[in-house]
Amino acid sequence: MTREDLLSAALKLPLDERAALADRLLRSLDELPEPERKKLWLEVADRRLQEIRVGKVREIPADEVFARGRAITSR
Repeated sequence: MTREDLLSAALKLPLDERAALADRLLRSLDELPEPERKKLWLEVADRRLQEIRVGKVREIPADEVFARGRAITSR
């Protein structure tokens, strides 16, 4: 199974299961030694920056992110 296959399968999960999976994956990074953890986070940041630069993703203003968060929590 490729990373893209895994991602595709994960994105088909219900929201709560995707959130639990994301939480577990993020917590697994905390188990790594500090230098490795920093290296991985820098790679993620660089990949995300490149995605923004080529137009693959768009930035979302902080006030919009917070508004969405408030809307979700007030349901």
